[in-house]
Amino acid sequence: MPLSLIAGRVWLDPSNTRNAAAILAGLRLPRAVLGLTIGAGLGASGAAMQGYLRNPLADPGLFGIAPGAALGAVASLWLGMASAWLLPLFALLGAAGAMALLALIAGRSSGIALFTLAGMMIASLAGALTSLAISLAPNAFAMSEIVTWLMGALTDRSWREVWIAVPLTLAGIGCLAMAARDLDALVLGESAARSLGMQSRRLQAWLIAGVGLTVGSGVAVAGIVGFVGLIVPHLVRPLTDRRPSSLLVPSALAGALLVLVADSLCRVLPLVTELRLGIALSLVGAPFFLWLLLRMRRGLA
Repeated sequence: MPLSLIAGRVWLDPSNTRNAAAILAGLRLPRAVLGLTIGAGLGASGAAMQGYLRNPLADPGLFGIAPGAALGAVASLWLGMASAWLLPLFALLGAAGAMALLALIAGRSSGIALFTLAGMMIASLAGALTSLAISLAPNAFAMSEIVTWLMGALTDRSWREVWIAVPLTLAGIGCLAMAARDLDALVLGESAARSLGMQSRRLQAWLIAGVGLTVGSGVAVAGIVGFVGLIVPHLVRPLTDRRPSSLLVPSALAGALLVLVADSLCRVLPLVTELRLGIALSLVGAPFFLWLLLRMRRGLA
């Protein structure tokens, strides 16, 4: 954490107390807190998703909430209403719409398969509408703003974004914690879990709320930051007893650390413009995903 505060395109000199204090308070500290918050939410939601689907390749994006939030933010940019408060508000409304649609489609059934397919359908629809908005952008500036925002970054973020993301992320992690006991029971299979008192609709409700709040708030203030929820549960799982409930907190901590380190590296790389956080994590996450696929293939051979 201290290193991330002084690292950047211009390294802070602690001896220059006046300038260092102003930069820390106004730029570096809110950016670091926001990175920790977003990473914690994505890590916890990834662990919950993998526990619910019993699939190590599951990612929070499967619920369609991140694409829904992105669509809301893109709508604000397309309409020219991307002020400091309106863009996060549109993104949160997009996430809420995706959550409501998911609950409406999958709420009539308690099956995991339908729930997953509903999330994938919402993600596909939101992605198609986002692409449509880009292709029909009213001008080149709006198109550039949309594409740049979708790449995900913590650049030029302030305490305003922190106050938006922190309470929503904490509430989301709390919802995921409420689902932890049912996730543990689900490890034994759906039938056995129901015999132990697991209620599918209650579990789905907690997951929709938890993933919606954590992922939706992250997208609302930073754009698309992918692969965190996929990577960190695998990194910390060997350090736990592998129960979903015992994986939530370590995944949140590891996710926070991963995003903070990635953002710090984005700042110090000697490039003409700062590398976007979403791109940096994709460059790490895609090879990690391929490695997981190869390892699973060897295990099945």
